[in-house]
Amino acid sequence: MDAPGRWALLFADLEAQLAAQEVAEREGAVAELTRAEHATIPVVDRWRAALGAPVTVELADGEPVAGTVRRVAGAWVLLDGRGASGRVEHLVPLAAVASVVGLGRQAVPSTARTDALGLGTVLRRLQRDRGRVVVRTSAGQVVGRLARVGADHLDLEETDGASRLRVVPFAALLRVSQA
Repeated sequence: MDAPGRWALLFADLEAQLAAQEVAEREGAVAELTRAEHATIPVVDRWRAALGAPVTVELADGEPVAGTVRRVAGAWVLLDGRGASGRVEHLVPLAAVASVVGLGRQAVPSTARTDALGLGTVLRRLQRDRGRVVVRTSAGQVVGRLARVGADHLDLEETDGASRLRVVPFAALLRVSQA
């Protein structure tokens, strides 16, 4: 009677090992699929999931910009922040973002046609308003009014001190804020 008991224990042990191996393989496959799915998520989808959330953006020059995420497009984000004179909106090109604190782990894919609005389109809207803006680049910041918006640059009429025209390539923009 000892022999059948040993065989039963042996097969039970083998079945337990196979079951554990299947669980480990399944968990490994799930982890690999999760990593593969995460690899397909662009950061702009994470921004979309953060609409209405407070974030702090560190720009490429190290300046922190705090605000609530109001709008997101493929190339820019609009933050609603606070300044000395109250509420201030900041248009930040995503290419100027060094890091962000406050984005969650969730992602929301693009569904709105406005997600494709380029930086030039939004800047032309600001140009029509003729409001004063602060244009920040890695060289510093300048206050003025948007005079023209080209395909890849803007013309800023400086209003602080000498009145002159400054051309700023989009690639140099870190943020455009209300003055």
